[in-house]
Amino acid sequence: MTKKAPPFSLRLTFEERARLEQLAGDMPLGSYIKKKVFDGKGLKGRRARSRQRRPIKDEQKLAHVLAILGQSRLANNLNQLAKAAHIGTLPLLPETERDIRRACADVALMRRELLRALGHRTDTEPS
Repeated sequence: MTKKAPPFSLRLTFEERARLEQLAGDMPLGSYIKKKVFDGKGLKGRRARSRQRRPIKDEQKLAHVLAILGQSRLANNLNQLAKAAHIGTLPLLPETERDIRRACADVALMRRELLRALGHRTDTEPS
């Protein structure tokens, strides 16, 4: 069994890193640096593997969903509901059920919007 070498670390200033990210474009930084250092080939003369970052299809939609998440207290509220259900103090009133259903619908909507923003087809969209 071959052992992998430990990762190599490189300290950069914020400006240096920003410049590298700009030069790398859609390529991950590690792949870009290896490509430049080894002229696109590994040490054994083979082409180095490279992956491209997935571009964000719709940055405005992604920003919108992240803004909604930032304004909501969704995680805290769901945690409180789970805790109350766990200890048996969650009242099963029509308002409670309505609020839980609304929260589930909001989470499903955010999931669909995030998938669309990342360029994925959702299960509710036709092929």
